[in-house]
Amino acid sequence: MQPEQFEAAIARLPRWLLALAIVGTAVAGSFRGLSAAGGFLVGAIAAWFNLRLVERFVDRLAREAARNPGKRRRAGVLVKLAGLLLAAFVIIRYSGFSMVAALLGFFVCPAAVVLEIVYELMTYDT
Repeated sequence: MQPEQFEAAIARLPRWLLALAIVGTAVAGSFRGLSAAGGFLVGAIAAWFNLRLVERFVDRLAREAARNPGKRRRAGVLVKLAGLLLAAFVIIRYSGFSMVAALLGFFVCPAAVVLEIVYELMTYDT
């Protein structure tokens, strides 16, 4: 895979994620009501934020591959991640959204990756 093909595949991931979030929210809402639709949407938004955080982290690692980051930087990343998880839990727990639907919404990111893999396999040129 050429670097430009890889960049195009990475650029398509948010579009797959958006499509899955829209379809999943509609399906959850039609089968389980507003609480499930809201939970799925919150989970999908958290998945998008997670994708962005991972993408930024990997880009930073690639840029600073020669440098060894200090313990303070690693601790900062862990504190930010813990804060994000705590905030998401509090929002879902006390908002009345379905926690199961939110968890399923969070899985739109891996599902988007699977869709991208299938897309790449179907459009593969030898």
